Amino acid sequence: MVTQYGIKLGVHLMTNQFGNIVAKVCESLLRRGPLTLQLIVRFTELTPQQVKSSLLILIQHNCVQAFSLEQQDGLEDGPKANTQYLALFNNILHRMRFSKFLKIVSSEFDECKELLEGLLQHGRLTLKQMVEREREKSSKKDGNCEDIVQENLLKLLAARYVERCPIHEPVLATPVKDETTAKRRGAKSSKRNEESETIEQRVLGAAAPMDAQRFSIITNTGSNVSRETSVGEKRKYDALELDRESAVEEEEVVLLRANFEEFMCRLRHKACIENVRTRLDDGASIVLRAMLEAVRSLEKRVKTEKSVPLSLNTIFEEVMNSEEGRGMTLDRVRASLVQLGCSSSARGTDESYSIDLKKIVELAQNDEVESIVLKRYGRNAYKMFRLLSKTGCLVETEKISDTTFVEKKEAPKMLFKLWSDGYLHMEDFSS
Repeated sequence: MVTQYGIKLGVHLMTNQFGNIVAKVCESLLRRGPLTLQLIVRFTELTPQQVKSSLLILIQHNCVQAFSLEQQDGLEDGPKANTQYLALFNNILHRMRFSKFLKIVSSEFDECKELLEGLLQHGRLTLKQMVEREREKSSKKDGNCEDIVQENLLKLLAARYVERCPIHEPVLATPVKDETTAKRRGAKSSKRNEESETIEQRVLGAAAPMDAQRFSIITNTGSNVSRETSVGEKRKYDALELDRESAVEEEEVVLLRANFEEFMCRLRHKACIENVRTRLDDGASIVLRAMLEAVRSLEKRVKTEKSVPLSLNTIFEEVMNSEEGRGMTLDRVRASLVQLGCSSSARGTDESYSIDLKKIVELAQNDEVESIVLKRYGRNAYKMFRLLSKTGCLVETEKISDTTFVEKKEAPKMLFKLWSDGYLHMEDFSS
């Protein structure tokens, strides 16, 4: 559920980058959820052509995903697909992080920076468009230019920084609400997961290509030249037309985009490593980085709570691969794993460890919030907030004052201020 402040921020970003009309369409989708073309026209009071153009822009820049929802209209007619459009709030916010994404690629593959910059700027491009874009900026010969683009693209695909675009319009079956069907679903946990899955998760899951296809591409641009148009026309056309006939025509054209999920994983890992270095020591951060690098390709979600278990020998080998880790002994690595609070399990004679990433992220978030409280409300408020943060439960005002050595007259006022600004939870047990 997107908050009101989140919607305001998203609309502000869309207005600055694409203008008021596109922002109005985006705001309608953010506030009302998935809508058909007719409903968007009705709610925004824009012309159908304005809405279509806005949707094409939003799809081109990965801010909206189209999907079809099958609806039963009777046995004679059979199921009918109803095209709807869903705003991707996270992708809208990722536009603020483009400079960070470029910085990540620049640090690993400096020669690939311009290629990624083109994808971030235009949203989606074909391989031929990338080559043409490179030719416009470069004086190199055509053949050499094409080879360079293909080589750089393969590097980004191998690192999962670039991916194939999702299916234009995946079809979702309308869930049948039947108690007997629900009973057959198996374990309670799986049933709970099915019920809690959002429409966005269902749409994105149905639209995503398989990994084998998602991060691969035929690099011979010559074989597809006959099916492609000029760069200017293609950027509008490849945004995926709103009718199904256009989708069929586009099946042979491979569109590529930046993989936001991978970049967010990298930023999350970097934040965890920096937090561990500050909170613990360099040794623990080196071991954590090694473990994250080892399981990088195995992570399926951005917000993975626990890493895949790794054997002690695998962790030690990965630590030795880094220059700063070559001075660490096996005992030092084992001690760092204890510092990190890694859960261990024995498989025969091998020890395996996994990291609780969720806990590290929560600690980092707490540190950040505590820093904000210190700057905004002063040291006394910071001490009280930190006490409550560490305690993790309700504490009486008098006890907070005594523990933090804050005057008893000042403590209630400061706690009330923190509560009214949304930093604390308060309950009254006087009655």
